[in-house]
Amino acid sequence: MDKHQHVHSHEHTKEVSNRLARAIGHLQKVKQMVEDGEDCSNVLVQLAAVKSAINNTGKIILKDHIDHCIVHAVEEGDTQMLDELNEAISKFIK
Repeated sequence: MDKHQHVHSHEHTKEVSNRLARAIGHLQKVKQMVEDGEDCSNVLVQLAAVKSAINNTGKIILKDHIDHCIVHAVEEGDTQMLDELNEAISKFIK
């Protein structure tokens, strides 16, 4: 239920999609490491790499959102969009 009047267009959609696909593949490998009984330290290091990849992907999404959606919202005087951004950032960095 999108209340906003503009189109959510992002210039990095393909890059984000590719990064997410790689992160999913990497996470599947980490799952396999756990199932195979690999060393916990190695699993934690690989899990940290997945977490970093997801965080970096989130940063790209956030930048696109600010550059496009938020700029448009500010131009339109949509302060609700700014509140939603603050809430999303808060959840993202938890």
